[in-house]
Amino acid sequence: MKLTKNDKLIMQSYCKMIEGLSDYLGSAYEIILHSLEDYHHSVICIQNGYHSGRSVGAPITDLALNMLKQIDDNGISAIGFYTSYNARNNAGERLKSSTIPIVGDNNRVIGILCINLYLDSPFSEIIQSLIGSKSEQPRNENYATNINDAITEAVMEAKNQVMFNSSIAAVNKNKALIQILYDKGIFNIKDSVVRVAKILGLSKNTVYLHLRSVKDDTSSK
Repeated sequence: MKLTKNDKLIMQSYCKMIEGLSDYLGSAYEIILHSLEDYHHSVICIQNGYHSGRSVGAPITDLALNMLKQIDDNGISAIGFYTSYNARNNAGERLKSSTIPIVGDNNRVIGILCINLYLDSPFSEIIQSLIGSKSEQPRNENYATNINDAITEAVMEAKNQVMFNSSIAAVNKNKALIQILYDKGIFNIKDSVVRVAKILGLSKNTVYLHLRSVKDDTSSK
């Protein structure tokens, strides 16, 4: 199969994705990305490949070939777009696996994402990947149900940081608040300036004034 330029960009984006996915899931998971451009050397990205001994350039698996045959015969909808299953490898290790086709231009299957959880991995290893290190500080994240609520929560959190900070002079508190919101990327949201101004009881021109000042300070660093 010859991949188009857009197909290759899609596959590259998946390579970046599985790096983050591996960091999130931990070392008990082997994650493999197969490109269908070359079955003999289909593995183009792999995380924790030591589990199976595979590396970039390894060939496609028999199960992946079987999935592709089903898709060729019956269409991609015939397999429910993915398949999850329990398996054993050649070493007799137990796995919980998922094989997911990747679609490119013209609804062609251009790659396969495989995720293998090695169930015989030490339980401590799996738990460690879930809880992280003791020295890691948890981050606050707001799970708003709409964008207005997300902006409101961000403004209130920033307001609490600034208004009770005695080291910030009263005359600088609004600018400091806008700085926090700018650093959080809130002003990348459409109409956020109007929303922020309304929540804070400021004119939108005042928010724009502080925002320009913050941007000027950032660009001069």
